Amino acid sequence: MSQDTVETQKPGVNPLLKLALEFGPLALFFFANSYGDRLFGVAQDRRIFVATGIFMVASLVALALSRVLMGYLPRMAIVNAVVVSVFGGLTIALDDAFFIKVKPTIVNTLFGCVLLGGLYFGRSLLALVLESVLQLDEAGWRKLTLRWGLFFFVLAGLNEIVWRTQTQDFWVAFKVWGVMPLTMAFALAQTPLILKHEIKPKAAE
Repeated sequence: MSQDTVETQKPGVNPLLKLALEFGPLALFFFANSYGDRLFGVAQDRRIFVATGIFMVASLVALALSRVLMGYLPRMAIVNAVVVSVFGGLTIALDDAFFIKVKPTIVNTLFGCVLLGGLYFGRSLLALVLESVLQLDEAGWRKLTLRWGLFFFVLAGLNEIVWRTQTQDFWVAFKVWGVMPLTMAFALAQTPLILKHEIKPKAAE
């Protein structure tokens, strides 16, 4: 996620700053895994553990910077920092990269279940985090919530396929350079739906 693509954005927040805070920890994770043997003198098969430790610290630092620079804590960033800390801690404590690899699967499945579960009970939960930046009619919120819910399941499935069938380095690269562009492309692809169901200011008045 990057999952923060669907996070509400307060007025006056610089989009580049928000992107840097979201993407920074992932970029550090990638570079530590790619060059950890040269930078930290660890064996190649130990790079993932160094990278995981850096990822944990960077996620918490990004969360603190979000509070200081943007004046609030993004919901998705809080969830991500907690999950990274838990699964990263398990990865290091048990010396098993399995936990950091399944983290995206569990998080994306959780988000998908929450969104689709809300629809099942008649609530478009996506509106709770996006209503300050989007004004859609009820049908629009239902459709957008359904699409994002299904997309999170697709991301979970892709993560499972990649980490189980590809090398560890390929999985890290996919996590950093594959998931973010996919998420941004999917978000942009929802523009026609948003325009179709957008409530114009005049109509709202």
